[in-house]
Amino acid sequence: MDVDKIRQDFPMLRGIKMQGKPLIYFDNAATSLKPQCVLDAILDYYRNFNANSHRGDYDIAHHVDVLFEETREKIAGFINANANEIVFTANTSMGLNMVAYGLMPKIKEGDEILLSEAEHASNLLPWFKVAEEKKAIIRYIPLTKEGRLTVENLKKSLSPRTKIVSLAHVSNVLGYILDVKSFAKEIHKTQALFVVDGAQSVPHMKIDVQDLDCDFLCFSGHKMLAPTGIGVLYGKYDLLCDMEPLMSGGGMNTHFNMCGKVGLQNPPLRFEAGTPNIEGVVGFYAAIDYLNAIGMENIDKRERALKKYAIQELQQCENVILYNKESESGIVTFNIKGVFSQDAGSYFNSKGICVRTGLHCAKILTDFLKTDGTVRASFAFYNTEAEIDTFVEACRNGGNFLDAFFDDK
Repeated sequence: MDVDKIRQDFPMLRGIKMQGKPLIYFDNAATSLKPQCVLDAILDYYRNFNANSHRGDYDIAHHVDVLFEETREKIAGFINANANEIVFTANTSMGLNMVAYGLMPKIKEGDEILLSEAEHASNLLPWFKVAEEKKAIIRYIPLTKEGRLTVENLKKSLSPRTKIVSLAHVSNVLGYILDVKSFAKEIHKTQALFVVDGAQSVPHMKIDVQDLDCDFLCFSGHKMLAPTGIGVLYGKYDLLCDMEPLMSGGGMNTHFNMCGKVGLQNPPLRFEAGTPNIEGVVGFYAAIDYLNAIGMENIDKRERALKKYAIQELQQCENVILYNKESESGIVTFNIKGVFSQDAGSYFNSKGICVRTGLHCAKILTDFLKTDGTVRASFAFYNTEAEIDTFVEACRNGGNFLDAFFDDK
């Protein structure tokens, strides 16, 4: 992988400075940078064929319709699904809410929903609502001492009452990769459904939903080079056919009358009420092409190498507390001894380094980690070892936060 050449594709990596220093962007788990080809695709849509999708009978509207459905097919191919199993959403959060709402009629009082302490708010709060409405029971699969989810602990947690298991493929804080295929095998033995939050996995590794055998998978475009406001809900077609749509409106129905009788479109259109984020879909098309050209296996290999190098260097810093040095993904979660995480974030900002600080929307996990917040550095394939060297040097000086901050000024 020619990283120097790849970096030229990203405008923000070409001379952008922060606090007078070259930008080092280590917040890729929050959102990725966008390559020029994605920006060009969005501008091309607005300049040359700006029209609504599935609404017009004129040439440029037809062009939008074709590109919209070609993007659906391209994303289906990207995760080895069928096009009629790909629902466009706004983001992972919306997808998970759509699944929770759509499955709510199937939940009865006393049914159990299995989650984990490591989940993002988007994979907790919708299920809390379902449990509240249906008088169901939320239970948590225990984490190991290092914060992993294991098949053994899953087996201990499953019961005849388990109806849904919803877990992150990759933890957005600890970065551990869930063995989705093995989990799906055990979950399906109980006839429960398996929902996967793929926000931190689909952008970074090769995904094959048929091999994994999860029932639903949600992910966001903005974490994988595409624009914000576009995401995907994958669901097995038979399950989508049996789900209620979260939203109603134009495009999702076949007919309705004054008596309130409504006929729904077949999936995926029944879940796509109203005008969609067309620019997001157009940008997603270009983003998938870009990722495919590099190869997801190459991206995965590159980001694991960056993580390994960062951990190797950070372990030599006596003032750094590492929380996930054994995890496989490109997420490093840590603290500087004696420095509040958000103060550390301000210090890194003074060095031109973008990191995430605080609770990372995983507010239950703080009890497990026994800390009020952490710093998260998350790598993408366009990051470099030289950037990590600068970052590690900043960590070394971060112990005496105030002196290091004001000396830098």
